[in-house]
Amino acid sequence: MKEIGDLGEQLLSRWLELHDYQILKRNWRCRWGEMDIVAQDKISGLIAFVEVKTRSDRNWDADGLLAIDSNKQQKLTQTASLFLAKHPELAELPCRFDVGLVSYQLLDTKSDPAVNIKSEVARINDLKIAEAIVIDRYRLTIKDYLQAAFD
Repeated sequence: MKEIGDLGEQLLSRWLELHDYQILKRNWRCRWGEMDIVAQDKISGLIAFVEVKTRSDRNWDADGLLAIDSNKQQKLTQTASLFLAKHPELAELPCRFDVGLVSYQLLDTKSDPAVNIKSEVARINDLKIAEAIVIDRYRLTIKDYLQAAFD
């Protein structure tokens, strides 16, 4: 499951880059938890703290949205606060919490172990919400990207 979660985060990071964001950190950890993606809008300077949920097509939690309950939101808020404390040059910029929902389907093919998924994702030059893309043995779709998903 970690492999598919990482792939969903890589895919969403690339989508953000294609939408004029610079990825500042991925999988930033502290005592409160982990921030999947910290990105900065190249135009406005806004900092987006992005939680990525990667789920199979048949999931029980609304593509991961239900997993971001009030406890998870509180942990993400604390994590973001600590991130900003450790990066004071970013502390005065506007911030928001976004959620990216990615779905995957395992394809019925043999995987080539020589395939480097990270470099495959980096070569993608066009990603659209709700459009499937095949990487290695997975069909992935960015189902939705929710800006300012919670305060």
